[in-house]
Amino acid sequence: MTSAFGSLIRSASLSGYSDLVRALGGDPQALLRKVGLSARLLQDPEALIPNNAVREALELAARATGAEDFALRLAARRPLSNLGPVSLVLREAATPREALDALCRYRKLLNASLITRIDDEGDCTIIRDDLLPIPGLATRQSMELALGVMLHILKELIGSRWRPRRVCFTHAPPADMAAHRAFFGCSVLFDQPFNGIVCQAADLRQPRSTQDPGMARFARDYLESALQQRGNRASETCRELIQALLPGGRCTADAVARHLRMDRRTLHRHLGAEGLSFIVLLDEVRRELALRHLRGSNMTAAEIAHLLGFSAPSGFSHWFRAHFGCSVTQWRRQVTG
Repeated sequence: MTSAFGSLIRSASLSGYSDLVRALGGDPQALLRKVGLSARLLQDPEALIPNNAVREALELAARATGAEDFALRLAARRPLSNLGPVSLVLREAATPREALDALCRYRKLLNASLITRIDDEGDCTIIRDDLLPIPGLATRQSMELALGVMLHILKELIGSRWRPRRVCFTHAPPADMAAHRAFFGCSVLFDQPFNGIVCQAADLRQPRSTQDPGMARFARDYLESALQQRGNRASETCRELIQALLPGGRCTADAVARHLRMDRRTLHRHLGAEGLSFIVLLDEVRRELALRHLRGSNMTAAEIAHLLGFSAPSGFSHWFRAHFGCSVTQWRRQVTG
C-alpha cells in the first residue's frame, strides 16, 4: 500500500533550508541527519526525498531555532522557478486562475501529499491547501510553507503589490502573530475549518502578458507524460477525496465513486485489489485528522466533529472512544497534562 508516509517529494521543497537554519544560529547538518537526510542530497532540486523527512525537518528547525515563523521565512526565499517545469506553464497562462488550474493538475508531480482545491464563493475565490496525514507528524510548518509559497506564486502571477483578503489555518495561533500578518499582508486567522487563501475573484481573472508559449507547450507535454508514467493507486486518490469531502458529512462510498466516475462496486473492487476497503480508509483518515486537530489546534470537539464529517458531536464522541479508548477530554488532558 502506498501512503503519504511512503511518498517522495522533490528536494526543492527544502531549498534554502540549510542557509536559513545557519542564519538563525542552528546546525542544519545535525537536523538533517536526525531525519535521515544529507545537505549534499539537497543540492539537486530534482532529487526525490521522503515526504515524512521533509515535514519532520521543518518542525525540528522551528524548535531548534526558536523561530515559529521558520516556514514563512523559508517561503520568502522561493521564486516561482523553484517549481521547475511547472513554473513555465504557470508563467504562460492567460490569467492567474488558468495558472492555478494548471498548478492543481500538476501538483502531484511536486508534492503527492499536498491537496489543492479552488472554490468560488460569490465574489471570492478560496484556494484551499491541505496535507494528507502522516501518523505522528505535525503539519504546522509544512502547512505554513505551502501557503507561504502559494502567496508568492500569486504575487508573481498578479503583481508584487497584490494582497489576499485573508489567510486561514486550522492549527492554533503562534505566541506572536506579527510575523504572519507582516508576511501575508492581511488578516491571518487560526483555528479555522480550512487551510487556505481567500482572494478577490476578479483579481484572478486579470489577463496576463505571455512571452514564450512555445516553451510552455514543451513543458506541458513533458508534464503530461510524467503524469501518465506516475499513475495513481485507487487508495491514493480515495484518501484525497475522503479528506476533501469529510467536512459537512458529504463523504460516502457513493460520493467518492461519483467523483471518480465509477460505481460503488467498481470502487470497492479497486480498493480490494490493494487489500483495503472504503471503511478502513475512512477510519484511517479520520484518526489521523482527529489527532492532528487535537494536538495542533484549540478547536472544540464539536468543531472537530464537523470537520470529520459527523452529523452530531455525540457521533464523534462514540467513534473517538471506540478507537482511542477514552473521551476527547481525557485524551487532551493526558497529552497536555
